[in-house]
Amino acid sequence: VDTIADIFYFAEVISKQPRPAGKRLMIITNAGGPGVLTTDALIKDGGELSDISPEVMDELNDLLPEAWSHANPIDILGDATPEGYAKSLEIAAKDPNADGLLVVLSPQAMTDPTKTAEYLVPYADLGGKPVIASCMGGESVDEGARILAQAGIPNFPFPDTAARLFNYMWKYSYSLRGLYEVPNPVEEDEDGYDRDGAKTILDAVRSEGREILTETESKAVLAAYDIPTIPMKIAETAHAAVEAADGMTYPVVVKLNSETITHKSDVGGVRLNLQNGDEVRAAFEAIERNVAAKYSPADFNGVSVQPMIKLDNGYEIIIGSSLDPQFGPVLLFGTGGTLVEVYKDRALGLPPLTTTLARRMIEQTKIAEALKGVRGRDPVDMDLMEKIMVRFSQLIVENPWIKEMDINPLFADENQILALDARIVLHPSATDLDVEVTKSAIRPYPVQYVDEYTAPDGKTMRIRPIRPEDEPMAVDFHMGLSEQTVKLRYMYNFPLQERITHERLAALTFIDYDREIALVAIDEVNGEQKLVAVGRLEMLSGTKEVGEFGILVADDYQRMGLGSALLERLLEIGKQEGVKRVFGKLLIQNRDSVEFLHNFGFTTAPLEGEDGVLMGVKDL
Repeated sequence: VDTIADIFYFAEVISKQPRPAGKRLMIITNAGGPGVLTTDALIKDGGELSDISPEVMDELNDLLPEAWSHANPIDILGDATPEGYAKSLEIAAKDPNADGLLVVLSPQAMTDPTKTAEYLVPYADLGGKPVIASCMGGESVDEGARILAQAGIPNFPFPDTAARLFNYMWKYSYSLRGLYEVPNPVEEDEDGYDRDGAKTILDAVRSEGREILTETESKAVLAAYDIPTIPMKIAETAHAAVEAADGMTYPVVVKLNSETITHKSDVGGVRLNLQNGDEVRAAFEAIERNVAAKYSPADFNGVSVQPMIKLDNGYEIIIGSSLDPQFGPVLLFGTGGTLVEVYKDRALGLPPLTTTLARRMIEQTKIAEALKGVRGRDPVDMDLMEKIMVRFSQLIVENPWIKEMDINPLFADENQILALDARIVLHPSATDLDVEVTKSAIRPYPVQYVDEYTAPDGKTMRIRPIRPEDEPMAVDFHMGLSEQTVKLRYMYNFPLQERITHERLAALTFIDYDREIALVAIDEVNGEQKLVAVGRLEMLSGTKEVGEFGILVADDYQRMGLGSALLERLLEIGKQEGVKRVFGKLLIQNRDSVEFLHNFGFTTAPLEGEDGVLMGVKDL
C-alpha cells in the first residue's frame, strides 16, 4: 500500500470481505458523476469495469427506469429507493463477469441512507465476491455507514477510495496466485549448466585485478547457463576486423572490446549496419580514436565483430540485476536499447525465479503486450523468454561475486531470442562477501544437495531437493499409496482427496529452503520421471536448532533402502544447516520404523498426551 491510511483501510476490507478472483468491478450508483470518477480511479491503477451480461442486462431493464445508464457503472438514478438499491445489487451479483461489487450512495433529496443500508445488509455475503460501499454525505450517512460496518460491508467516505481498495484486493489475489500456481516443468537438467566454466571465467578476471568483464567474457558466462548469444569474433587490428567481417554475412556490427569501459555507446563504441570491409576498417579506427580521446589508448583492446540483426520485426529487451543493500540481488525486466532510461518500462523481482514468477515480471511491463504479437506480427516464444529469465536468475544467485549484470539488448522476435550485448561488473577482489555483500533475499535452489542413489538391485535413482514443478508428480505419488502406508506415516487415516488438494501440495513443494528441506527420490519409468519417496526436515518456528523429520516411501519402493538413504542425507543436511537436534513421531505399532530409528542412533520414548505415539530424538 502507498499510505498509512490504506494500511488500515485494507486491513478492514480484507477482514470483512473475500478476495476477488479478478480485477473486474461492477459499480452501482445513484449519481453519474461519482460513478465516472470512481471508474477513473479504478482504471488508473489497473482495475477494469466488468461487462454486463445479456441476462443481467435484461433483468436490470425490467427493474429500473428507462433512463438508467444501461452500462457499468449502473446508474440507478437519483430517486433510487432502498428496495431498488438492494434488488439492483442482487441482480448484479449474479453476473459472472463481475469479480466484485461497489455500491455508491450520494445523499440526494429522495435518498434515505439509513434505510438503504438496512436493505443492503442481507447481501453482505455474496458467495465469494466482495461487496464494498461508499456512503457520501458526512453526518447524514453516519447511521447507514454504522449499519453496513456491523454487517461486514466496509464503507468508505468517497468512492474513489473504495475503488483503490478494490485494486489492492485483486492485486493481493494476483500475488498469491503467483505463489501457488504450478510452474512449467524444468525441461533442461539444471546440472547441465556449466557452473564450473562460468566460475573459471569470473575467477580469471578477478585474478587479473579486474572488475569489468569484456563483452566476450560476459557472453561466455551467459552461454554457460544456456542463454543464447549471437556469435562474435575479437579483432585487435583493423585488418583482423575486416577478415572477421568477410567471414560473416554483411551487414555486420563492430563494438568496442575493453576491459575497463562498461558502457560502449557512451564513447561511440558501437557501429551498426556496416556493409563492407572499408566501413569496418573506418569503424575500427573511429572507435580507437574515440577511446583514446575520452579515456586512453590502454583502454582500447580491439573490437568485436558480429552479424547485424535487423530489428525491424523484433524487440529490444533488457534483463538485469543490481544489488540492493536490504534485499540483495534484484532482477529487472523491461524495454531495452539505448533509450532504456528514457522509456523506464520495467518490472523488478527477486531471484531465484520459477517460470511462473518470471511470467509475472514480464506481465507487469508495457512491452509484454507487444511480445504477444501486434499489428500482424507473430508472438515471441514466451516459454523460452520465461526460461531465459529463470536461467539468468539462477546465474545471479549462484555467482555472488557478480555485483551488476545486464543483457541489453536481448533481441526477441518470432524466430529467436538472442543476447546481442552483455555487461558484468564484479565486486572488488578484496570484498568480504560474507560481511560486505547482502545475501539473496530468497535462498536459491540448493543444488549442492542433489545426489544419486543406487538400490541393492542396481537400480539408480536421483535424490534432490523438491521443486514447485513437482506438484503433479506428488499427486500421482499419493494416489499410489496404500491406506496402511498412509496411516503409519501420518498416524491417522488421512483421506486421499485431502492429501492432494492444490493448496496443500503447493505449500509442500514451493518451500523456503532456508527453513525446511524436502528431498524427493525420482525414478525414471518408461522414459518419464516418477516421484517414489519424500523425506522432509522442517525447522521449528523461530529457531533452526531443532527440526522435525518425516519420511514417506511408495509401497512398490519399500525395502529398497530409500528410507535409510533419505534419513542419512537429511541428518547430514541438518548438520550443515546448524541443526542441533532432530525428532520424529511414529506409532508404537510401527515396529519396523522403531528399529529403523534405533539403527540411526535415535532414542525413543512415549509421547506424553498422545496414546500409542513414540517420539524419536537424536542430537546432531
